[in-house]
Amino acid sequence: MPLGTLGSPPPAFFKQGPSAVSKLLLFSALSVLLMVADVRFGVTQPLRAVLSVALYPVQWLALRPQALAEYGSSYFEARDTAQAAERELRQQLLVQAQRSGQVDQLTLENNQLRQLLALRERLTTTGVAAEVLYDAADPYTRKLIIDRGLTHGIKIGAPVMDAHGILGQVTRVLPLVSEVTLVIDREHSIPVLNTRTGARGVAYGEAGGAPLLELRFMATNADIEVGDMLSTSGVDGIYPAGVMVAKVTKVERRAETTFARILCEPVGRVQGARHVMVLEPLNTQMPARPQIDKPQPIANPKGGRR
Repeated sequence: MPLGTLGSPPPAFFKQGPSAVSKLLLFSALSVLLMVADVRFGVTQPLRAVLSVALYPVQWLALRPQALAEYGSSYFEARDTAQAAERELRQQLLVQAQRSGQVDQLTLENNQLRQLLALRERLTTTGVAAEVLYDAADPYTRKLIIDRGLTHGIKIGAPVMDAHGILGQVTRVLPLVSEVTLVIDREHSIPVLNTRTGARGVAYGEAGGAPLLELRFMATNADIEVGDMLSTSGVDGIYPAGVMVAKVTKVERRAETTFARILCEPVGRVQGARHVMVLEPLNTQMPARPQIDKPQPIANPKGGRR
């Protein structure tokens, strides 16, 4: 073998083709082109759909252990929650049964005393069930729209309550829907009675925007404490007496002011009520108010009027 041939490259037994750098550039450009085409024109959507259908059984089988574990955990958690709720409801049922017996006895005694004193019977209230559709569009008011109106016998001024207490009052009635102003609205007021002391007052919606009521015009030395329950007094001729309205949560007494600042939390679900009861106003069952004649001016002996 000639010595001059030792420095020459060996002969190519296989065809090597393009270099690695050329392949990298080619496939990089092709990848960018496919990504742009997929984003702009969605050329790979059919392929993705076919692959998703083909791989769905595999994904379903792969997720079964996780789904079974979550189902088992939620099952035992739901069972414990249901058992706890059942125990609580049984306890409440026993308390309500005891109270029901006391209410029946007190009602019988009350009727006997009224008959003995020749007092008139208590006014009865009837109601219409309604569902809350949505909140009013005005962000500066606290109002609800319910699915009952004139065609269902709803009257303007009718009290509205839920299972917990008073929610508000019907302030606008349309043929199929009605507007309810909540007790927390700044334009709303309701006469209340302190169930602990029997003191009467008037609760107004809190003007600050918080879902609270303010018991105004109560003297600083008034006997009222945090935790006192307020119910309707029934003296306005609209709300039936004895329905819960609010709970006192804050009492501020200041020496420089005559009245105390008393804030109350409504017992009704003013921000989450779904089903409500519209009661008939009591003034429809009460006798008409007497007409009071205006006093006549006293004649002056000198010819004028006083």
